[in-house]
Amino acid sequence: MHAENTIYDAAIVGGGPAGVSCAVWLARLGLVPVLVERGPAIGGLCLSHSFADNWNASLPGFTGPQVAENLALSLEQAAVPILLSSAAERAVAVAVGYELYVAGQTAPLLARHLVLATGVRARTLPQCEGIEAEGILVGPGTHIVSQAFQGKRVAVLGGGDNAFENALYAIEHGAEVDLYARTVRAQHQFVRLFPGSSVNVGPYQVSPAARRVNDKTYDLIMVFYGWEPCMQFAGALNLRRSARGFIATDMETAQTSVPGVYAIGEVAQRLHPCVVTALADGVTAAKAIQARTEAAGR
Repeated sequence: MHAENTIYDAAIVGGGPAGVSCAVWLARLGLVPVLVERGPAIGGLCLSHSFADNWNASLPGFTGPQVAENLALSLEQAAVPILLSSAAERAVAVAVGYELYVAGQTAPLLARHLVLATGVRARTLPQCEGIEAEGILVGPGTHIVSQAFQGKRVAVLGGGDNAFENALYAIEHGAEVDLYARTVRAQHQFVRLFPGSSVNVGPYQVSPAARRVNDKTYDLIMVFYGWEPCMQFAGALNLRRSARGFIATDMETAQTSVPGVYAIGEVAQRLHPCVVTALADGVTAAKAIQARTEAAGR
C-alpha cells in the first residue's frame, strides 16, 4: 500500500466517520493522507448500529452499515490509501513528524501530521473488565438486536439515552425490564416512555456471575455505562487528557497538546457525538492541517 520512503501529509488512525471525513477532505485539498483501520472494514461504530438513523439529515433512514458503505465509497473516489485489519501499535515523534508503527507492516508509516480518530469502546462492569461474561451485554449494537428478549427478565444499568433506548427496545420485544441508574441523564422523551415504577434511582449492587442486581436475579444484564477512548497506541506522546480521560483538543482546530497531532470524533469527546458531528470534526482537522502545511511552505 505504500513505499517505505513515502512521507504522508497525515496518518489517520480510525476508519469511522471522523477519520474518513478527514482523509477525504485532505485528499480533495491536494494533500496526501493514509488511513489506518484495525478492523476489516470501514465504518467504525456505524457497522454495529443496525437501526435506521433519522437524526442524520443528509441520509434519513439509512442504517449504520449503509452509512459505512458510503464512507468506503467516498474514500475510494478520493483515492485515499487504506490499510485495513491493521492495528496501530505505537506512535513516535521524529524530526519530520511522526512514525506510526502498524501491525503487519515491515516499516513504520512516516507522516508530517498524526490524526487520532480511534473512537471509543463501551465501558463494562469493573468485575468484567477484559473478559466476556455470559448473560452480560455491554453497550449498544448488533448484539442487542440479535438477542432474543421474549419472556426474559432483564436488568438495564445506566441512566443515559442508550440505557433508556435499549431498555425500551427490550420491552418492545417481550422482556420484563428493570432499569437501575445512579442518576438519570437521558432525554425526557425517552424517560417519559419508560414505566416509572421500573426505574430504580440510587446506589445498587451487581453480581455478574449470579446475574443479580440488589436482591433480584435476571436472565440478562445490559450495561450502558458510557464510553472510554481508544488511544493506547499513542501513550508515548503524553497527550493532555480531560477530566474523564478523553483527549483534550482545541475546539477550532482539533489539535491536541502536541503540535501536529489532532484528535477528532468521540476520542476527543466532542459535543453531541453522532455521525454528523464526527464528519464536521474531520473537516476541522483537515483544514487545520492544510493551513499548517501551507504555513510551512510545503
